[in-house]
Amino acid sequence: MSAAIIAHGEENRRREEIVSFGRSLFERGLSAGSSGNISVRLDDGWLLTPTNACLGRLDPARVAKLDWEGRLVSGDQPSKEAFLHRAMYSERQGAGAIVHLHASHSAAVSCMHGLDDHDCLPPLTAYYVMKIGRLPLVPYHRPGDPALAEAIRGLAGKHSAVLLANHGPVVSGSTLEAAVYATEELEETAKIFLLLRAVPTRPLNEVQIAELKSAFRLDF
Repeated sequence: MSAAIIAHGEENRRREEIVSFGRSLFERGLSAGSSGNISVRLDDGWLLTPTNACLGRLDPARVAKLDWEGRLVSGDQPSKEAFLHRAMYSERQGAGAIVHLHASHSAAVSCMHGLDDHDCLPPLTAYYVMKIGRLPLVPYHRPGDPALAEAIRGLAGKHSAVLLANHGPVVSGSTLEAAVYATEELEETAKIFLLLRAVPTRPLNEVQIAELKSAFRLDF
């Protein structure tokens, strides 16, 4: 079997994976309307959900394929937030996929005054620490502003996820499955954080975080 046929089969599997995870996120209320976008790295470029597309109703054949200069190779026009994904991929060579959502709780946190710009959510659970680590805040930019790419690029080298102010999270992972699971953990932690706003809390301390970093070889 030729390398071209194998590569084509792998691309088709990744297209179907985007459709499957997109539908799951939409049906569970994590992506409303046509908000949010998903991308996956390929050997010869990358796949990205189309502009104005509902994640719950994606067609695998219409998912955009782009080269690393951002040029459309096949499929529909890509999301206007393609530059967010390119910026993250350029700084994180191990990133195999990226998920960007406007999920309610993490978007709500992104609108709050007084956040720690270097770490928007406290380490409330071990699973949040393991999947996200630290979550820096990217200052507000209007949707589609190319300057946002540079803001993300300045943080992505050290962080697998960032929170866009008044917008929502951008989360990378080694695979699409890993990126989705990390996004879900972030959203759940944002929900817990909001539920506990009026209650004294007990986040993990530095010793507990160091133990997790050592046990699970975390690099944040």
